[in-house]
Amino acid sequence: KDYLLKRSAVKPMADLVRRSEGRELKILDVAGGTGDVAFRFVDSADCVERSKSSGVDPIQVTVCDINPEMLRVGQNRALKKYGSALINETQALRFIEGNAQDLVQFDENSFDLYTISFGLRNVTDVDRALREAYRVLKPGGRFMCLEFSHVPDPYFRAIYDYYSFNVIPSIGNIVANDRSSYQYLVESIRKFPKQEELVERLDSAGFQLASYTNLTGGIVAIHEGWKRFE
Repeated sequence: KDYLLKRSAVKPMADLVRRSEGRELKILDVAGGTGDVAFRFVDSADCVERSKSSGVDPIQVTVCDINPEMLRVGQNRALKKYGSALINETQALRFIEGNAQDLVQFDENSFDLYTISFGLRNVTDVDRALREAYRVLKPGGRFMCLEFSHVPDPYFRAIYDYYSFNVIPSIGNIVANDRSSYQYLVESIRKFPKQEELVERLDSAGFQLASYTNLTGGIVAIHEGWKRFE
C-alpha cells in the first residue's frame, strides 16, 4: 500500500493544488472501508494541517465500501487519529456506502484518481466495476488497482502454490479458528484474472495506456489505466 501511495504521485499533485488557486484533487478509494489507503492519501496531502484552517479543503479523499460496518470502523479510526475537523469542517475525508459495480452516489467525471486495494477480486462483475470506475473518473483521470495476482515463474509458482494451499489455511485455522475464510482467500486469488487479461479488460472498459507492475514476483500486482481526454 505504501508503494501504491508513492506510485500514485498524490503528494506532488497535492503540493501543486496547495500552491494554486482554483485547483482541486478528488480521490476515490473503493473497498477501502477501514481507511488504510485513504489515511495514507490524507497524510501525504497534508490534509491534517489544512484542517486547522477554515473552509472546505480543495483536496478530498472519499472512502467507498459496500460494508457499512467496515465504514464505521474506518470513520471511528479517522476520528481517533485526526479528530472531527477533517471530516465535519474541511470535508477532506468522507465515508460513503456504495457498490463498486454501481457507483450511483457519484456523478460521471468526478474524480482525479480511483484506487481499489485488494477489493476487485471480491467484486462479482469485474467488467462492470471497471466501467463504473471509468465513468466516475474525470477525463485524464487515473485508475489504480492493487491486488493479489499470479506468479509467472514456474519454480517460484510451485513454492507459492504449496504455501498457499497447505500453509495459509492451516494458519487461519490455528490463529483465527477459521480455515474456510483463508481457503477462500487462496481460491479467489487463483480465480482472479491474470495480469495480461486484466489489462485487456481495462482496455475494453475504455482505459488508455493500461499496464501492470508485478510486486514480489507477481504475488501482488498494480494495474493502472487512464481515462481518455474528451
